[in-house]
Amino acid sequence: MKAVGVIVEYNPLHNGHVYHLQEARRLSGADAVVAVMSGPFLQRGEPAIVGKRARTEMALHAGADLVLELPVAYAVQAAEWFAFGAVSLLHRTGVVDSLCFGSESGDLDSLQRIARVLAVEPAGMREDIARRLREGASYPAAYAGAAAALAPGGVDTHDAAALLEQPNNSLGLHYLIALQRLGSAIQPYTAARTGAAYHEATPGPGAIASATAVRRLLMADGPDAAAPYVPAATLAILHREWQEGRAPIHWERFAQPLLHLAATRRASELERIAEVTEGLEYRLSRALAQLPEPSVEALLNALKTKRYTRTKLQRMLAHLLLNHTKAECSPEQLAAGPGYLRVLGFNAQGQSLLKQMKKTASLPVVLKPSTFTHNQLELDIQAQVAYGLACEHKDTRKMFSDYYESPVRL
Repeated sequence: MKAVGVIVEYNPLHNGHVYHLQEARRLSGADAVVAVMSGPFLQRGEPAIVGKRARTEMALHAGADLVLELPVAYAVQAAEWFAFGAVSLLHRTGVVDSLCFGSESGDLDSLQRIARVLAVEPAGMREDIARRLREGASYPAAYAGAAAALAPGGVDTHDAAALLEQPNNSLGLHYLIALQRLGSAIQPYTAARTGAAYHEATPGPGAIASATAVRRLLMADGPDAAAPYVPAATLAILHREWQEGRAPIHWERFAQPLLHLAATRRASELERIAEVTEGLEYRLSRALAQLPEPSVEALLNALKTKRYTRTKLQRMLAHLLLNHTKAECSPEQLAAGPGYLRVLGFNAQGQSLLKQMKKTASLPVVLKPSTFTHNQLELDIQAQVAYGLACEHKDTRKMFSDYYESPVRL
């Protein structure tokens, strides 16, 4: 059985994601789709608008066959480590033959040529990134500029810079770099993004809107507002989560515990938290004392500068909320890769893959965390508990659902 991997967040799953799943099967010729999905907290540092079980259901209804959780230690990271963790999971299953990611360009060849140069980080690249940061660039812009300057023959530097300024192209580049570093035989494919752009805040005329636009509709007017842009199964799941008080989850639901943690820690304690860099512990303390209102949005606005993007700051706040230290999220720790394959859900085809994985996987396959112990898994369970505290109707069993609930079966 041929299997294609996809790396997703589904926040929430919409019609553009259905197109990606269809293209993944078409381009790769695969019989099954394995999705690696972030849990409660996402790559941009945000909490997911609905929980991971609901998003797993959406994925299975839309065409995924097996859903694995990306450990939170990788899920709330910049592109390099997010990509490395997710690709590592697909590689270690032993059943995934190909990887299909979305990109703005659809230009796999150019991305692969750049990835081959960057897979063994060239001398001077970190110094070039640091120089660009000193000149006021954000980290994504500094990385894109430094990477473009090293573009191989046949790829124009200006074209490379323009290519890597697009978020899906940039993330796709990191998937390709991860494949190179792992020496993986997984074959990459890319599906050109169609319809709305990644950050497009309002829906266009078609049936495909960005996840950003769909979330805005959901937050403003509830599930029915998103109906034209999501599959019927997603809409039904969104209605259920709203009715049962498990959605919508957003940053302001964490305002009280987050502001308490930030305000009651000394600078030396804040400095140990992941992503608290270059004196941000002092900037955070000063900002707290000057907030016009006790909200996460006000805090983000007070902290944001040209250099510190909202995404960087949201990841910092997520690490603060979850007490993730620099030691736990160090490059040395992350380079070791995920320590297990956590199964969130599957259908009949996925169940066949699971049977095959038990013979081929080079990591333990975990269906119930109560039967397995690992430092990264402890962080996942803690993240789910913190996420559960933000639900309108708090349920201790739901907060500790990682212990009680089996994977979703469709």
